[in-house]
Amino acid sequence: MTDLAALAETIRRHEAAQGQPISRLGYFCAPFRPGEGPFSDRVIKVYRGLRDDAALDRLAAAHDDYVAALRETGVPLPETAFHLLEGDGPRVPVIVQEALPETALMRPRMQAEGLESTLEMMEAAGQVIARFWNAADRFETRIGFHPSIRNFAVLDGQAVFYDTFPPLIHYSREEMGRMLLLFSDKRLMRLIGPLMRARVTGIQDEWYSAPETLVGLVGSACRLRPKHAQAYLDWGRDFAERAMPRWAEEAVAGMQAAPRLPGYWTGFRKLLGLQGEPNL
Repeated sequence: MTDLAALAETIRRHEAAQGQPISRLGYFCAPFRPGEGPFSDRVIKVYRGLRDDAALDRLAAAHDDYVAALRETGVPLPETAFHLLEGDGPRVPVIVQEALPETALMRPRMQAEGLESTLEMMEAAGQVIARFWNAADRFETRIGFHPSIRNFAVLDGQAVFYDTFPPLIHYSREEMGRMLLLFSDKRLMRLIGPLMRARVTGIQDEWYSAPETLVGLVGSACRLRPKHAQAYLDWGRDFAERAMPRWAEEAVAGMQAAPRLPGYWTGFRKLLGLQGEPNL
């Protein structure tokens, strides 16, 4: 069982020392790994606190359900725990997750390794995507998946997924759109986001579409290694036919050329100063 007092002290020391996060992307937070102490083998993700206790309790329950659903569908996931830390102010959501070797993170590996190796990693990640969607019908609730390259590590040929926030289960499209604003770590997004609520809400749509998650993975690879784009497109079309036949027609249609990010999302990224770093 997690020592919550020790966890709170670890977070307090990190904030006091203004330690460096291990990822700068952090749309929702900047994860960190303590250099010493009882959580030195863990990545800690601290989110914005809320004064709405009912919403926080619902979030905690949804996260537990989502982790269970990911495991049930065969998605490899590090040991992951969700906590609501008590303090002087509102309760604060915190995720504590088993740390993965930085040398296994898929995004930097995709940038540095040869074509054959990157295709092997794409296959490993694709198999996780296919397993999830081929099994997702068993859940009688709205459920999604965000399998971007930056949310995977590849260990011994197996892709491991590690992004469980926000928990993409139970929430309606409108509720998830509000959550994207409510929990954003970027104050600017919380200020201007409500003015563009429809576009912010649309960010999530890919996560709830089986073919679009595959197309999104291929699009990311094409942007990372444009000189290999044709090889990734060829792989993606073949993979859709053999591993995701129910969605192959739509997925293949989306991979006739290198997929591009929606203009509104690239605009948000530039506005918020987000870079394509691993979002541990």
